[in-house]
Amino acid sequence: MTTALVTGSTAGLGAAFARRLARDRHNLVLVARDGDALRRQAAELHDRHGIEATVLVADLATDEGIEAVERRLADPDRPVGLLVNNAGFGLRGRFLDVPMADELRMLRVHCEAVLRLTSAAAEAMRRRGRGGVINVASVAAFVPRGTYGASKAWVVQFTQGVARDLAGSGVRLLALCPGFVRTEFHQRAGMSTDNIPDWMWLEADRVVDAALRDLARGRSLSVPDARYKALLGVTKLVPRGALGAVSSRAGRKYGPRRPNGRTEGAGDDL
Repeated sequence: MTTALVTGSTAGLGAAFARRLARDRHNLVLVARDGDALRRQAAELHDRHGIEATVLVADLATDEGIEAVERRLADPDRPVGLLVNNAGFGLRGRFLDVPMADELRMLRVHCEAVLRLTSAAAEAMRRRGRGGVINVASVAAFVPRGTYGASKAWVVQFTQGVARDLAGSGVRLLALCPGFVRTEFHQRAGMSTDNIPDWMWLEADRVVDAALRDLARGRSLSVPDARYKALLGVTKLVPRGALGAVSSRAGRKYGPRRPNGRTEGAGDDL
């Protein structure tokens, strides 16, 4: 059995990845901040699918958390064949309304952690001549949208650049760019979604199916669903200023403030 490591595994797309990979008979390393939730998830996946699921409690907004996952990915005695960098969060508020500490925390989780974990995993995979990395980004990467969109744009550019650098090594990399996904993402960030049309919503399991299919095909970018592929085609024709205004109206109608505006799942905020 191949072992897959999924960050932000207890909710949203991370949980969907964990379910699908367990069903496909992958052993799992489940990474998140909530140890109790991780243990419940590991027990459920083990009991349902008969796979080995281990937990790694780590906060990827800290050096200690990133280092713990780096060590696990680099362990030659317990090779990881697939890394899913999914952990992330959204912030409620416009630029200058959000505390700088939260903006920096987002960059650490979305960029620094992805950089370091991809490096640790890819180095070990290159030595074995095989492996895959899925970095969860967002269609927000393609529109002007503050720190969140900028961080996801970095994920896309980084992933595709590394995919080119490692071509022929047996290591595949994919940037996954979903649109609005029916998960806990917006609720945990304190964002209302009442103004999002029904047709813009995607199901998490289908997003995961598309990502794994595109990774197997050797693609470096996955935009699940024809609707979002069409929308991204339109973005090339619309002035960026107008596009940013539309994006802001669609994705940031704010609800009541949540305690910290963070979530373990990422990649579904346009």
